Amino acid sequence: MRHEGVRRFSAMVAAGVLAITTMLLAPRPAAAADTPWLSVSEDRYASFSVPAAYIQANLGQVSQVMIVGNFGPSAALTEYGLTRRGDVWSGVLGPLKPGLYYYQVTADDTKSIKDPTNSAGVASKPLLSTFLVPGDSARLLADAPDGQGGKIETLTYRTKDQERSALVWTPPGYAAAKGGKPYPVLYLRSGADGGATDWLDLGRAKQILDNLSAGHAMEPMVVVISDGADGDKELNDLGKAVGDAYRVHRDREHQAIAGVSEGGSQALRAALTGPGRFAYAGSFSSPLTQLPAGVPGPGPKPGPDHGAKLVRLYTGNVTDPAYNATVALTKALDRARVKYEFDGVNPDAGGNWNAWRENLIDFVPRLFRKVGDHGPSAGHGPLKGEFTPPAPGTTPTPFVTKDGFVTFETTTDYKDAKHVTVWANIAPGGSWLRVPMSREGDRWRATVGPLEPWFYYYRWIVDTVGVKDASNPTKITSEPAWSSFFIPGERSRLLSDVPAGQGGKVESLTYQSTVANAERTALVWTPPGYDPNRAEAYPVLYLQHGSGQNYTDWTEMGRAKQILDHEFLDGDIVPMVVVMGNGNSSNFTKELLENIVPAARAAYHISGDPSQQALAGLSMGGGQAIGVLKAYPGRFAYVAAFSAGFGSGTGVDVAAINNGTKLFRVYVGDVTDFVYPSFMAGLTTMNTLGVHYEFDGVTPGPHGWDVWQKNLIDLAPRLFKR
Repeated sequence: MRHEGVRRFSAMVAAGVLAITTMLLAPRPAAAADTPWLSVSEDRYASFSVPAAYIQANLGQVSQVMIVGNFGPSAALTEYGLTRRGDVWSGVLGPLKPGLYYYQVTADDTKSIKDPTNSAGVASKPLLSTFLVPGDSARLLADAPDGQGGKIETLTYRTKDQERSALVWTPPGYAAAKGGKPYPVLYLRSGADGGATDWLDLGRAKQILDNLSAGHAMEPMVVVISDGADGDKELNDLGKAVGDAYRVHRDREHQAIAGVSEGGSQALRAALTGPGRFAYAGSFSSPLTQLPAGVPGPGPKPGPDHGAKLVRLYTGNVTDPAYNATVALTKALDRARVKYEFDGVNPDAGGNWNAWRENLIDFVPRLFRKVGDHGPSAGHGPLKGEFTPPAPGTTPTPFVTKDGFVTFETTTDYKDAKHVTVWANIAPGGSWLRVPMSREGDRWRATVGPLEPWFYYYRWIVDTVGVKDASNPTKITSEPAWSSFFIPGERSRLLSDVPAGQGGKVESLTYQSTVANAERTALVWTPPGYDPNRAEAYPVLYLQHGSGQNYTDWTEMGRAKQILDHEFLDGDIVPMVVVMGNGNSSNFTKELLENIVPAARAAYHISGDPSQQALAGLSMGGGQAIGVLKAYPGRFAYVAAFSAGFGSGTGVDVAAINNGTKLFRVYVGDVTDFVYPSFMAGLTTMNTLGVHYEFDGVTPGPHGWDVWQKNLIDLAPRLFKR
């Protein structure tokens, strides 16, 4: 199937949160605002259903609607396009990893609106809604049981210039009465562009603290949450106000500070320019690259002890803007022989709240008590030096690292563009997401990852227009704007090229189509060692493409040659010939039986025995295969359909199908595959009729090549062995 058109979105990434550049529109009354636009299934699929009438009433007539949220690799901000189906814009994305997600609804690039049916929002960013996908890895983000959580209060205090406020979490059992045992205190800072409420709305700080407290995984403490706009003087004013209003220790040994982005830099400055007032400091994605003033530079002797009991650094992976800064800072600390701990590189998150929540979970249990583990978190890796993509203009693109980070770069042709994105199959299961690119000089760049080893395809969206990456030499005949790239690894081994000279051959077969009244072409794969003179004719698989595609797609997009080469060399398939014909026909059954099959048999040493013939196809091609099965049961002993429904049971000769077919195997993607409902209805029809078939469950993924490649991998070894 051809992919839907795409549009750009006008939200940008800044320090891992959404900087709203779209038009904030006050919703007017409209119908259908009471039915939830979002539902999340138990198996973690997010279904969006946005009423078209509501969008039109509030935003006017629009041509496209998308969900903009943190759905990308490393929780990157991406856009997910919805499809107009009747009176709603809808789409299904997933399965999502357990965790907190935020999103907004954007139409026609410049018109954005909050989901009015979702009360969970972000105070500092009014367009955003949030939702939690539960799971064991996100258990600390869930609300604590009733009665086991702490309390959040607002503390108002004065600085020299103005009145300010902070949020204060007090642990269960805290009593404000004087005379009791004082509590240690943690000052938790947001980034310079964020508010204190972000730690609650996006950081889930209350839930994390409540759950750690309920599990006795932290010392009882008071946590003061403030925005990142405060300087050192304002921090002192805040500390005095906290000491006056709460029963807390005032000595350094019971004071801790941590923050995200610039808030992390403040924490480091406060702890390292000592002896200061904080014995514990945590830096979450700090952009600080050099030692704060007052910390000695390198020398023959260790620098003076800063007096802090713990200085711990955190960073996301190379998509974190603070990654290179962390590399530079650790080198500076090492040269000065300043003591610190490093939590390691988080492989699965960039500079965003997914990482910072994990940082808080790791940091808080280390405060105000002895801990035995001072190393990195489980699964975190070492810094490997600064991340520097190749110089601008280096070709071919994209640039792929060994660990799956991909940097896309445009040519200078789009230097005057307003917005450029990469649209690629990088969502869970292989669905398509758009990643915003940043302008760098007269080019646009974006780094995405880590991506799992697999085959990927993409195109630029330049001011709403799909454009090919001219620096990428790959081509896809039926989709001229698409380019592709490959990430090697064990998971993608069957999609990789085999060593030169060891694979089969792909040749063009020209034939005359009496249906199209034109000359047509098919591609034919012959196995290594193919012998046109061997005594026994080869079995043959006729493999068909989908709607909007052509005979070239199974090799250019489906990696059919690589799959067949590997499975042959692995000894998993019998020697066979595979014919990939042109299925774009007004009468495919006639085209196949009267044109493709005779031409293939005339050119290749293949069998005409039904027991040695197989027919399979994807989407439209799967429906065509089922159509041939119904019309000519037994003509092909092996039949398979990928992402296609069985259709009507009227006039089906069930006995002929069951008696003449050795294998009828059907495949479908998960609920993100739009044919999933009709496919499941087809299973019911076949069950009612008594048609014999095999179905081994859904293939994770959408109506796309990630699914169909896996289907071919599964099918080919099953052919001609019964």
